[in-house]
Amino acid sequence: MIKQEFLDKMTASVANGYPHEAEGLARQAVSQGDDLNTIIERGFVPGIRRAGELWEKGEYFLPELVSSAEAMKAAMTVLQPELEKTASRSGTRCKIVIGTIEGDIHDIGKNLVTAMLAANGFEVHDLGANVRLQSFLDKALEIGADFIGLSALLTTTMIGQRRFMELLRDKGLDKRFKVLVGGAPVTVRWAEEIGAAGYAENAVSAAGLCRRLMGERT
Repeated sequence: MIKQEFLDKMTASVANGYPHEAEGLARQAVSQGDDLNTIIERGFVPGIRRAGELWEKGEYFLPELVSSAEAMKAAMTVLQPELEKTASRSGTRCKIVIGTIEGDIHDIGKNLVTAMLAANGFEVHDLGANVRLQSFLDKALEIGADFIGLSALLTTTMIGQRRFMELLRDKGLDKRFKVLVGGAPVTVRWAEEIGAAGYAENAVSAAGLCRRLMGERT
């Protein structure tokens, strides 16, 4: 069993924005053979959530938020290859193209979703932030994706999610992919309104949603 004290150190390393400490803790977890799902979900993810909460309260400013994001990235740089090894041994469930929609440069939430999906054995193709609608479709067709994940953190860019669904319908591809939407202003009602396959409010629920849509038990 992973000690709570160890998980708390991971949380603090990200919340406080210490990349080197986060990387070291991630390497220690790997060397100990700890369950990486637990390490991410209960160790590092609470740290980036905490940073986000402090940002919303006005207690953190952009430099602090960037430092926390860098710490999370440092940890995932260590963990991601190990997650991919596990996925290749167990067999990939499905392919997912994900990114933050055009006009939006926010990617912290999207990065957490990417990490959690990879931790659950999915083959994730992360296109980054400020991604053109056509780029999502091109990549999905190229790799034969099952899912396309569209993140939007602004009310002005979430309209792009609707435009993407219209693009799929115009090309007769709306039944080809399961489109998932997420982001701060996005809701279940919005997903239903635009015809998306589903909505997830956080990284853990996103992985569960993908499993359910693939007909797997959560």
